[in-house]
Amino acid sequence: MSTTKITIVFDNYAYLKDFPTFWGFSCFVETDKTTFLFDTGSNGRVLLQNINRLNINLKEAKALVISHPHWDHIGGLDSVLEAHPDIELFVPNSLSKHLIRDLKTQTKVIVINKKPQKLLPGVYSTGVMGEIGEQSIIIDTDKGLIVITGCAHPGVENIAAYATEIMQKPIYLLMGGFHLMYKDAAYISKVIKTLDSLGVKYLCPTHCSGDLAISMFKEYFQDRFLEGGVGRVIRCAL
Repeated sequence: MSTTKITIVFDNYAYLKDFPTFWGFSCFVETDKTTFLFDTGSNGRVLLQNINRLNINLKEAKALVISHPHWDHIGGLDSVLEAHPDIELFVPNSLSKHLIRDLKTQTKVIVINKKPQKLLPGVYSTGVMGEIGEQSIIIDTDKGLIVITGCAHPGVENIAAYATEIMQKPIYLLMGGFHLMYKDAAYISKVIKTLDSLGVKYLCPTHCSGDLAISMFKEYFQDRFLEGGVGRVIRCAL
């Protein structure tokens, strides 16, 4: 039996006590085939402190995947490169061309465009979606897909539907920022029903999902809802 372990290392919600909650998101992903960091939060010093306190060895990460160019997802980029200068970067083409140029002088950088593509063994990108230019991560497992979003600016329901279409598999776990913090209950309810109709089994909305959406997801999905926040470890036995 294989296992995928996902640890939230940066978030504006706390799962464990005494961890700082800064705006942003990052998680450390370990599968049987590879290990990578997804996004870097907004503060590199806090990100590295959290990683160390959670007994994670950053240098085990084969790659760093950046979802989109907003400050709360790339703020820790320099700190990660300083701590792990050999890490490979997968960045969206929406990132500043000047930043991409500078990053290429420091490490290997692969720029992702709109085309869905394989990044690492068993790990895929949706390709860059939406006006902001955001990619989400798809991990292919025997039980279904694990889909991780940074902020889900293109719409979490659209990302979920596209991931299902790309891989021709249902979603086992959907997690990350769902960007519903400015939406009302009626809108959130439609998103919830769409995700349920797509066959999403487990959900972990955090970061920019918003308190109202998180409470509505919890009420609707019951034991299929997973709480997020810094220090949350999700183990998927697959």
